Amino acid sequence: MATPRAVAAFAEVAAAEPRTCSSLVGEAGAVLDLWERLGPTWGPAREVRKCQPLLATATPPGVPHDPGVRLVRPEEVDILFPAAVAMYTEEVGVSPLQGGGERDYRERLVDLVRARRAYARFVGGRVVFKAELAVVTRHTAQVQGVWVAPEFRGRGVGSAAMATVVRDALRRVAPTVSLYVNDYNHAARRIYARCGFRQMGTFATVLM
Repeated sequence: MATPRAVAAFAEVAAAEPRTCSSLVGEAGAVLDLWERLGPTWGPAREVRKCQPLLATATPPGVPHDPGVRLVRPEEVDILFPAAVAMYTEEVGVSPLQGGGERDYRERLVDLVRARRAYARFVGGRVVFKAELAVVTRHTAQVQGVWVAPEFRGRGVGSAAMATVVRDALRRVAPTVSLYVNDYNHAARRIYARCGFRQMGTFATVLM
């Protein structure tokens, strides 16, 4: 458990080594405490997102789902890849391909597809919605990488697509579905609320 004493001990050990991570993510109090201690050594941060509501649901959404959203097939990774890069770049602020990262990023995507944890909606040979179950335990499946193509936003695509993802994850993967979202992303928060998500805690992220 990330008690203040545990955070202090970890920070002391971590500060003695060169930074090898690109972000810190977790319960807000622990992450912000850790960064306060590591910042002078590891900083400066590109961005500190102090308030990211942690949401969860155990109930299938009451909104209509999109039958066009389905699991991505292995032969469709090349079609999914540009959408995944666009999502990451938009969310994090840098491309995952930066510094020769294309191979690792593609392999991560391939692993998710093979594990039947990547969802998409295809229109005209391209992806207009995507999401992944990035972390799965026997208790929950955590959704990450949610993205709607810009020209399809504001048309109800996200709500119906997320309803499909949540229904399938609850049926096939875990008894609850969770995710965390930036507090300022009001459009996404409205979608998640429609799909039955409720706040269970608060995360924070430090991007370096």
